[in-house]
Amino acid sequence: MSEQSAQPEYRIEDLAHHSGATVRTIRAYQDRGLLPRPERRGRSNVYGDTHLARLRQIADLLDRGYTLASIKELLEAWDAGRGLGGVLGLVAEVDGPWTDEEADRISRAELDARFGGRPDEEAVREAIELGVLERIADREAEEFLVPSPQELAVAAELHAAGVPLSAITGHLRELRGQVEHIASRFLEFTTEHVFARYLEHRPPTDADAAEAATMVRRLRPLAQQTVDAELARAMRLFATRHLQQHLSPDAPAVREDEPRAVVLPPETIRAVQRLVGVDNVSAFIAAAAEREVQTRTLDTLASNAEHTAQIDQVT
Repeated sequence: MSEQSAQPEYRIEDLAHHSGATVRTIRAYQDRGLLPRPERRGRSNVYGDTHLARLRQIADLLDRGYTLASIKELLEAWDAGRGLGGVLGLVAEVDGPWTDEEADRISRAELDARFGGRPDEEAVREAIELGVLERIADREAEEFLVPSPQELAVAAELHAAGVPLSAITGHLRELRGQVEHIASRFLEFTTEHVFARYLEHRPPTDADAAEAATMVRRLRPLAQQTVDAELARAMRLFATRHLQQHLSPDAPAVREDEPRAVVLPPETIRAVQRLVGVDNVSAFIAAAAEREVQTRTLDTLASNAEHTAQIDQVT
């Protein structure tokens, strides 16, 4: 730092040390226009607190999932005097917790005890892969962070009732895909009917971003409340029907032509939505599946016919 200046001054190595970025990253940000050029002093480049603050802003936005291109748009708006406070407030609101549940910790010994007392490395590996558990490093004893204690408690209860751990993780993967589809649809719905007017400008004005953040706070609980109500309705309906089928000796069997749910990856759903629109997703997937079945049937018939012809030639 310079002793002659009232404001802190940094060499690029010092700036990297204070910001946590590498020298290479700082230079790349400069080349992309994300970071102002340093002041030239003789043969040296001099950076200030504005550069350090900008690097910390970029790191924060990257952690929240923003791309460098979108960050550049936000920072250009800030530099043009349009303000960034409202946008960052909206980012913080959306990135904040969507549940009142608080994370907890559990030791490996406690974890094994809750799931029958026998260590299961494969089950732990899958739980970490799914984010149900997160390893805590630099601990003498193996310990995990539990982002959702409720989810872990449900798994423990299911296992105590006799459900294998592999079946529990498989069910969670299936459920997660379906819930992600619901979340995606809810966001598309609210964006179309509520948030589109706040996001007309890129980036939105400070006032629009602040108002959108207020709407996020209002609408945040609606998704969970709706899912809770619909899940309760569906469970009552299907649990009653399921019990009747198992208790009544003359109950009609499940019809083969009844619609059945099929789990598809969220990426597939989004790709189909972009192709044919939200309202046509089911019809498109049904038509695509039917066409595939017909194609394979034709291929099988043609193959059988060719095989028969070959046999006839031999005989």
